[in-house]
Amino acid sequence: MPVNATVFAQLMALVDKEELKRCIDRYDGNALVRSFNCLDQFLCMVFAQLSEKRSLRATVFSLQCMQNKLYHMGIRGTVAKSTLLDANSKRDWRIWRDYSQSLISKARVLYQDEGIQVDQEIKVAVYAFDSSTVSLCLSVFEWARFRKSKAGIKLHTQIDLRGIIPVYLDITEALGNDVKGMDGLHLEPGSFYLMDRGYLDFFRLYKFTLNGAFFVTRAKDNTRFNRLYSKPVDKNTGLIYDQTGVLLLKKAGTIIPKSCVA
Repeated sequence: MPVNATVFAQLMALVDKEELKRCIDRYDGNALVRSFNCLDQFLCMVFAQLSEKRSLRATVFSLQCMQNKLYHMGIRGTVAKSTLLDANSKRDWRIWRDYSQSLISKARVLYQDEGIQVDQEIKVAVYAFDSSTVSLCLSVFEWARFRKSKAGIKLHTQIDLRGIIPVYLDITEALGNDVKGMDGLHLEPGSFYLMDRGYLDFFRLYKFTLNGAFFVTRAKDNTRFNRLYSKPVDKNTGLIYDQTGVLLLKKAGTIIPKSCVA
């Protein structure tokens, strides 16, 4: 690395360019491209992320102000708003999906021996799963309307707590129910999944049992649970109670055996 290399160039030296090239070639990302290739697009978007730019206009304006430094940053193509806009809207999004998955795999290997904050002795994978509504500008994203004067999407995210690494992302309409995001989860046998009460759907949760996985969630206020017996617990560990009982499903008129630990 040259001694006069920019900080940005030094950071980008850590990027696996060969893996990125394989992802680009897999989907012919540079087909019919004259000057602004996928690597230029990637570097521009990384710059926007690192410098916390909130719009395409702000990203391009900042890059154009550093015109004499772009070459040393690794950007060879001409940076323009229309060029970057076309690249983001027309090039195959699977390039970046595949590359991000390769980075996630490498990151998980690096953190596989790290302890989890809640308990350093936990050796199995522990995931947190939740969804967030991301607000968008209605005049720009008319297809994402979910209120009279607002637009948005719902981002479902699964995070590996060993390293705080996102391992699964899904984007749906903002009007969709959070619990539908569980349908795309790849359940790993022996792993734990932490979710809030918004995901209390027993038919979907039963899939965890079928796949040998475990879930931790909270009961809703209207959950009907009949205790059969209680086990002794050490409250110094943070447990309040450990009970085995049955869940009463009023609509179905049936009962489902279930253990409850809190």
